[in-house]
Formats: sequence, C-alpha cells, structure tokens
Amino acid sequence: MLSMESVISAVEEAYSLFSMNKVKLAPVVSIEVENHHGEMDIKSGYDQSSEIIGVKLAVGYWNNPEKYGLPSGLATIVLLDGRNGIPLAIMDGGLITDLRTGAAGAVSAKYLARTNSKKVAVLGTGTQARMQILALSCIFDIGEIRIWGRNKEKVQDYIVEMKEKVKTKLIPSDTPKECVQGADIIITTTPSKSPLIEKSWIDKGSHLICIGTDMPGKQEIDPEIFSGATIVVDSLSQCRERGEIQHALQTGLITEQDIYAEMGDIILGKKPWRNSSEEITIFDSTGLSIQDVSVAKMVLKMAKDRKIGKSIQFL
Repeated sequence: MLSMESVISAVEEAYSLFSMNKVKLAPVVSIEVENHHGEMDIKSGYDQSSEIIGVKLAVGYWNNPEKYGLPSGLATIVLLDGRNGIPLAIMDGGLITDLRTGAAGAVSAKYLARTNSKKVAVLGTGTQARMQILALSCIFDIGEIRIWGRNKEKVQDYIVEMKEKVKTKLIPSDTPKECVQGADIIITTTPSKSPLIEKSWIDKGSHLICIGTDMPGKQEIDPEIFSGATIVVDSLSQCRERGEIQHALQTGLITEQDIYAEMGDIILGKKPWRNSSEEITIFDSTGLSIQDVSVAKMVLKMAKDRKIGKSIQFL
C-alpha cells in the first residue's frame, strides 16, 4: 500500500505542521531492558489539522533476528478521533516506523546535502541501514555506497540484499574511518554508546544523518563534529535530551543558540537550506510522533478507500 515517495511527502508535511505549532506532542516515555539488549518507547501526538491523536508503542530488541527470527523493531499504533477520543484504528507500526524514519533522513538530505552528492557512507547493517538508502535513492542518484558494521557477515548479507534493491556500487569497509572518509552523505544507524566517527575524518561539505541516537546515553559521533557545523534537529526539546546533540550540549562544546533550525523551519523556508558548498551540515533525528500520525492516517485512508482491514466495534 505504501510507497517510499508517499511517506517522504507525509514526513515533510509532519515536520511542517510541527513547526507551524499545529500539533501537540507528549514527552517520550522510555524503558531500557538491558538484560535482553532491548528498549521500549511510547510516543504520542495530536494533529490538530486533521483532529487525529496517535499513540505508538515501539520496541527495539537487537538480538531478535538471531535469537528468535523476529525483526529487531516492533511497534503498534492506535489512532483516536481528536474530537471525542473514540478509537479509529489499531495497526502494526513496525513498517510505518521503518519507512518514516528512513524518509526523515532523505528529507534532511533533500534540503541540506549538496545536490551533486554521490558517495554515501552507512554505519550499521540493520533495518535503518536499509531504509535510509531506499529513501535516499528516491531523491539522489547515488554513485557509491560504503558500509561498515561490527559483524562482517551482516555486512555481506546487507550487500547481497541491497544489490537487488539499488542499482549502485556497494563497498564493504573494514573501519568506520575507511567508510566515512570522502563521503558526501554519512548515515549513522547503530545503537552505539560511544563515538564511532571522529571530526578529522569528515570532509568539508558533508551532510551527516544521525539516526541511531534516540535516547539518553547513546552516541555515534564525536561531539567535536558539531563545533562549526550547521546543526538541524527534528525537535530541539527532544534532541537536547535524547539526540546526538545531548553530548555536545553537556560538555559545553555548543549551546542551544548554536542549533541552526528545526527541520520544519527549513522546509517552510524560514531559514536558508545550505549557506555554502563547504559547510558541514548535521541532521539530528530522534523521531517525532507526528511522523507516525501523518503516515498512519494515510494508511487508514487507503484502507478505507480499498475496503481492506477488519472493522471492530469499540463502543
């Protein structure tokens, strides 16, 4: 039912609504399940433009594929009528989360990466390492993709799978440094809790898409990279607590005044996209519930139009 192109459009709309103050988002609730290498998040939001409330319960269990043959990410979304609270739909949120997160990175690259970007570096071999590339391919003619992961077998599996989906060169990298040097767009998709990328490895004009850091304690890049870079976030209030910028803020390398804009402000034209071909741009994405709501309401409309799904009498 869903195409990546339609999800990209929905995510752009979500960022715009957020920046126009047409949505209300509740603080994210998180629980870390350390003994099973897992985590749980609850995200909720109210889209005032469409009168729809959405609640998503999402989990990430990184050992699921090997241990249970299950996806590492699972989610359930509930949509409610904003006028009276009546449930409108219950749907799987796993694919929606995967698609909208991938689309978020592509939206950032559309507005912040150089238009002639060809070389892409991906750190990680999980779902988002795939989704980010599939979304980016909708916008850029990628010439080369370099991949690094701690597990070399997973890197090879990634290459075999993605060769069927993107018609470009896929190159395994032995180290994060080898992966990111010379890249136009760098995507981080790991659950790392210590920096994987150093500032000296980043070329002028690069665009970084930071996806993996979405809760306190996670970290994928050297905080020094933020110094002098153009920093764009999905939500300042959320990223300062849960995003990649948390570490640079905590150490005093940057202040909140150094954050250039939220993504919606860029889309709406409140701030210029890119000021020069040599500036390093960074997109810090923690994921907003309005992204889930925007895509889920699109799925609900498509299901009604095509008369698919099951009707349930809630009241």
